[in-house]
Amino acid sequence: MLINNQAIFFLPLVMMGLVYISALYLKAYRYYYKINGYTFTPECWKPARYLLACLWDFQARFWYGYEIQGLENIPSEGPALVVFYHGAMPVDWYYLLSKTVLYKKRLICAVGDRFLFHLPAFDALIDCFQIYPGTIETCADILKKGNLLAIAPGGVREALFGDDMYPIIWGTRKGFAKVAMEAKVPIIPVFTENIREAFFTHSFGKKWLRTIYERTRIPLVPIYGGFPTKLKTFVGEPIPYDPSITPDEMATRVNEKMKDMIKTHQKLPGSVTRSVFERFQYLFKLKHS
Repeated sequence: MLINNQAIFFLPLVMMGLVYISALYLKAYRYYYKINGYTFTPECWKPARYLLACLWDFQARFWYGYEIQGLENIPSEGPALVVFYHGAMPVDWYYLLSKTVLYKKRLICAVGDRFLFHLPAFDALIDCFQIYPGTIETCADILKKGNLLAIAPGGVREALFGDDMYPIIWGTRKGFAKVAMEAKVPIIPVFTENIREAFFTHSFGKKWLRTIYERTRIPLVPIYGGFPTKLKTFVGEPIPYDPSITPDEMATRVNEKMKDMIKTHQKLPGSVTRSVFERFQYLFKLKHS
């Protein structure tokens, strides 16, 4: 085997540990302000956010040879809705966010699944990176204030119940299109090559586990992987606001664009072995360029 069984279980825990370390650092950072009697405002997060962006950007380049194409499609000012494909673990979102903070000097607010708001010690991270529940009113208000906002329409379902054929599991979810239409903003599609090979879920018992999730909203599906696959994020050209179409038509337009990006940038079915090979092939090219 390319990678032993221990690594399959251990590496996702390492990644989760890094996220928790980030969350604990932010709690300590905010606590330092408060115990010293300083008034803590949203602006106070900027230095901590920049530091974490630097660290996550380094980790992305070191472990995944991470690249991004189309960062210029994210506006330097003004609102836009970023719609991305949700891998088993959204590490590509951390990396895109880091790139945007470092090179665009902007924060992309995000919609998070409800379970995130119940995780211990995550309150500071949620506050720092402005993660919100996904109501249409809340999202539209964020955009109307001139912010960037990211949504993964597939959410936890797409993350845990997708497979190496990269199906889009959006179901009847069209709220993201309603948000964009109400706020009159463009939609920017985002897809990351090999994201389902970096982390993945096993097919065994998936149907049973999905039934549990649909009834309880508890994500019990184990996540494997964390391998040094080659990750490259593609930021598509903005799909402009079009007042002549309905939200349903806009949702279909975005869905088709996402399928086209997957077809263009992802070899199907996905392969862990191939994606790891691509990572080291990329490293070899760097050394000889």
